[in-house]
Amino acid sequence: MKILFVTDRRVNAGSIQAMAGYVRAGDEMGHTIAVYGPPDPRYPGVRASADPRAFDFVVFLFESNLRWLSGLQLASLLAAVPRHRRAILDADGMYNRVTCVDGYDRNHAGESERAEWRGYYRHLADKVMQPTLAPEQPDVLALPFYGYEPGSGVGLKGPAPKRYDLIHLGHNWWRWREVSGALLPAIEQVNGRLNGVCFVGLWWDAPPPWAEALGLKEAFQTDPDRLRALGIEVRQSVPFSEVIATMSAARVNVMTQRPLFRRLRFLTSKYFELFCADTIPLVMVDAAHAEAVYGPAGRELALAGDIAGKLLDALTRPQKYNAIVREARSELAERHSYRRRVEELVAVLEN
Repeated sequence: MKILFVTDRRVNAGSIQAMAGYVRAGDEMGHTIAVYGPPDPRYPGVRASADPRAFDFVVFLFESNLRWLSGLQLASLLAAVPRHRRAILDADGMYNRVTCVDGYDRNHAGESERAEWRGYYRHLADKVMQPTLAPEQPDVLALPFYGYEPGSGVGLKGPAPKRYDLIHLGHNWWRWREVSGALLPAIEQVNGRLNGVCFVGLWWDAPPPWAEALGLKEAFQTDPDRLRALGIEVRQSVPFSEVIATMSAARVNVMTQRPLFRRLRFLTSKYFELFCADTIPLVMVDAAHAEAVYGPAGRELALAGDIAGKLLDALTRPQKYNAIVREARSELAERHSYRRRVEELVAVLEN
């Protein structure tokens, strides 16, 4: 099968790492998978094509931005590929009913915005998929989408030198409430015993200048003075091809997730990239969800309750946690490889 993903390519955000995984797994399995657009050296391992007629199916991947395609580009795509060969991956839960988590994170400002998104989706395709094991909407198809690829070209072979005890890699987008209320107090409790903490990503040092004008001040809230007081180094984001190597520079990595995605049980690339890195991954999701993704070992890697104690335990008893991580990786290799993801995508598109 030949599948063309149409998405807003970003070198340091979104699903571009997954695109590379699909291309590699597809090649191994006899499928041709590419991303719409001209070739670009910033995206190594991501095949590109501007010819939708050469593909059996087109999958539109939406992440926050509704109309990244020009009207001319969209008209050309719709003319080239009939409706029954188009599908949508709704990666940000925009198809769902209006959902607001604790008056904080939300998918839509209101019903009119939701209607705009759903109307646009209906214009493109009948088939809507979401990256979750259990969609809330009855007319949505489950496609976990993101996957585990330990042998990828961006992975590391063998132990990596450690520059930090702890890294948090991810952009400050609806993260501050969880980070400031749970992770930073835990770091403060054990700070004297940590040898280097680093946050890698955009907007930890300051919100973007356009945030307030767009009504997104809360989404980028931060306190760089507090980070400095805790001795946390802030580094700018890295290209997707350097994510795993960057995480491997720390003995422990912590994953946080925006509250909306936690509520919807959405998967992201980070769920699996963590386990490709040479590190001990700890995930700030509830234990039941961690087990659903990683198997029984996931409960041991979920950060809840005594976060400071868990951080110290992982740092002082690495052999114990390395064994737990090996068990989780075995589960991931069996259930969440990109070969499995390609099989699932092909099955959904064919039905």
